[in-house]
Amino acid sequence: MKIIPIQQAFEMPEPRQYQAAAEGPLLDRRGRSVRDLRISVTDRCNFRCIYCMPREIFDKDYPFLPRNQLLSFEEIHTIARRFVALGVRKIRITGGEPLLRKDVERLIAMLARLDGVELTLTTNGVLLPKLARTLRDAGLHRVTISLDALDDATFRRMNDADYPVERVLEGIAAAEAAGFDAIKVNMVVKRGTNDQDIVPMARHFRHSGHILRFIEFMDVGSSNGWKMDEVLPSREVIERINAHFPLQAIDPNYEGEVAERWRYADGSGEIGVISSVTQAFCSTCTRIRLSTEGKLYTCLFAQQGHDLRGLLRQGADDAQLDAAIASVWQRREDRYSEIRTAATASRPKIEMSYIGG
Repeated sequence: MKIIPIQQAFEMPEPRQYQAAAEGPLLDRRGRSVRDLRISVTDRCNFRCIYCMPREIFDKDYPFLPRNQLLSFEEIHTIARRFVALGVRKIRITGGEPLLRKDVERLIAMLARLDGVELTLTTNGVLLPKLARTLRDAGLHRVTISLDALDDATFRRMNDADYPVERVLEGIAAAEAAGFDAIKVNMVVKRGTNDQDIVPMARHFRHSGHILRFIEFMDVGSSNGWKMDEVLPSREVIERINAHFPLQAIDPNYEGEVAERWRYADGSGEIGVISSVTQAFCSTCTRIRLSTEGKLYTCLFAQQGHDLRGLLRQGADDAQLDAAIASVWQRREDRYSEIRTAATASRPKIEMSYIGG
């Protein structure tokens, strides 16, 4: 992993250039605005999912970050506040497994006070029975829960930590009881591994009020052994579900939404598909990611980050932070999914467990 030195990463833009950004949307080189900030609060997880943290890599003296290298909640809040000032309207808390971060509800309460921001969190769900109510009371608006199969044997093989499906279903029930504004369920689909559970998952979550989303298996990181022939295109997911439960395409909720939306013709709910392999949406991507120890990444498939923590701990004020963030975003030209090849898929990239999905 390459980390750009702070002096190089944060060369201050010309005052006139930054002033223009401050007066209107902050745009990258492809005209994309910064609207979504994903914050990883830990690089640790209680699962060892085969597409994210394969056990053979992450249980062999893997260099997880020590506590003193993590951003404090106060530092995260400071950075998030500056992103909101620059146009961010959605903040997602991720990991690893974010609910492993001690007192994470305190961070939620701090971020919930930022004006005009939708606050959401992605989790594997097994800790929600203990924390869902606390998180909701702290101000968390929405939650996304990962569930890759309903068949227990398949699910245990995929999480590779012997967690049964029932633990995640209990987490979903706890989220329902807590009264979140919305609950989404994400299923990563890997051909030949769990694609037989597509229709059972659709059947289970119809009439639930929750949005089930199917995500193509992606070449994130360098450790998941990604192969194109293990990708099940989203169009096949839709075809399989439509054969049992007729679907109708519906418009996106907002510009830049990554999930293609479909509703059941009988009105029993909605699903989504995320097709970053077969139908790249780089041209409308508005996301930036903050890693656990304060590196900025402008793409999920990035090879290098920008050290924001160092600048912060050197005493940077708001104007300096804004200029640094603007400098990184205004130079952004990422479009990995549009140019993916066998060669790019095999090159070293940041791990999903470190940067968040």
